[in-house]
Amino acid sequence: MSASRPNLLVILADQLRRQALSCYGDPNSFTPHIDQLAREGVRCTQACSSFPVCVPFRFTFMTGQQAHTRGMPSIGYRMSPAERTLADVWNEAGYHTVYLGKWHLYGGGHGILPDYDSVTTNRLPVPREHQGRWRKWFGFELCNSHFNTCYFEDDDPTPRKLNGYQTDGMFDLAMGYLKNRAQNGTPFACVLSVEPPHPPYEAPEDLTQAWLQKALVEDPNFMIPCSDLDRFDGNANLLPPSRKEDALRSEKLYYAMVEDLDRNVGRMIRHLEETGLRKNTIVVLMADHGHCGYRHCWQQKGMPFEESIGIPLIISNPQGKDRWGTTFEEVMGTEDLFPTLLGLTNVDAGSTPGLDMSPGMKGDSVDTGREGILIENTFIIRPDLPRFDKGWRGLRTNTCKYVLEGGIKEGATPWQFYDLVKDPYEMNNRVHCPDEEERIRGYHGKLLERLRESGDDFPVAPAFGFPSQGMPHPPNGIRDR
Repeated sequence: MSASRPNLLVILADQLRRQALSCYGDPNSFTPHIDQLAREGVRCTQACSSFPVCVPFRFTFMTGQQAHTRGMPSIGYRMSPAERTLADVWNEAGYHTVYLGKWHLYGGGHGILPDYDSVTTNRLPVPREHQGRWRKWFGFELCNSHFNTCYFEDDDPTPRKLNGYQTDGMFDLAMGYLKNRAQNGTPFACVLSVEPPHPPYEAPEDLTQAWLQKALVEDPNFMIPCSDLDRFDGNANLLPPSRKEDALRSEKLYYAMVEDLDRNVGRMIRHLEETGLRKNTIVVLMADHGHCGYRHCWQQKGMPFEESIGIPLIISNPQGKDRWGTTFEEVMGTEDLFPTLLGLTNVDAGSTPGLDMSPGMKGDSVDTGREGILIENTFIIRPDLPRFDKGWRGLRTNTCKYVLEGGIKEGATPWQFYDLVKDPYEMNNRVHCPDEEERIRGYHGKLLERLRESGDDFPVAPAFGFPSQGMPHPPNGIRDR
């Protein structure tokens, strides 16, 4: 197998924030194996989840298309089998494609499948025609019960129970399968998708007990109320400051789940070395979105805060030793992953909304021709969820973030402006500061332009001398009350 056709292994963690790894500066995290992966590769410092919720990320990751182009809500969406996927492109290029773990593109959880709990949904197979044409499949729709996970193989409808903790079991399954590829001359592209550190907050017992005994270094915005968010009453994602001890316990268990992921990354790298696969296998570690972990008192994701949109992206290429230990500083969005992953394997992605950043990973200059990426959250279809009737759009640049928010009928208005260089913890929202008006006006115009370019009809109210843009969505029982 030539170096021009390397293997690619993507380790995709669910809800792993960029800041929760020690190689990204977290003083609490213990991730020596992931840190080693970064030392033996390129660490992207500003990779972002363009739509920081599981389903829309996975759709864009899988197809390269932006979520709003399919009218996608933040949850409750089934990807059409007609979509062109990563597997399609790799299959056409002669790769053997393998998918293991959480899929969450068959509508499981909310709105499409019957109203099952996630554990019951985990016992329902994803039909073969909805598996994105991955040649080999060890997947499941979703579970959210890390000690009680089943998976399905190919088109067999029989659920197969993983032994023990999900991350451990899925890595075992992947290592067992890849071992049989070691002597095969066909390159492989493999995605290994695990739910932890997504809640529920549960980890193997040894890690649980060890982390519950630790004291955490608290970020400046930890459990600090933020005026940008709704009031605490009735909002499950917002925890009042009086419940700080509950927040600390959850964070300790979150770090326990992260450490378990790190242990498995170490096991996988040793396995690749022992089987001879490591020398020609690019390993990518990434996440679908972040996890606020009670920064600004907000528990999970879905917000434009850095802890929510910021994801780790580490590319460890054993053939690129001249780039080991370096960083890639350009801001990236989810739509860039599709062409970039294909570019790492020297496969052409064709025309996509995103950019191929793989030359930058290899040390070449990348002229993006853009100032920042579009970040978004559409209107949610479930009225029991927080912020049900509001959506937001934003522009995330290398140095700052500008966000609009609003309802369907009245249109979005300026909501957040953060200087991420001076204010990395987003403690000082300057969107209404007179001395920032000129700068914000410029970003407002750029954001409107980006919405038009991407075919996004998100309704925006007049602001800074710009007229309204986009169209209110008609009452249809889903996107309007």
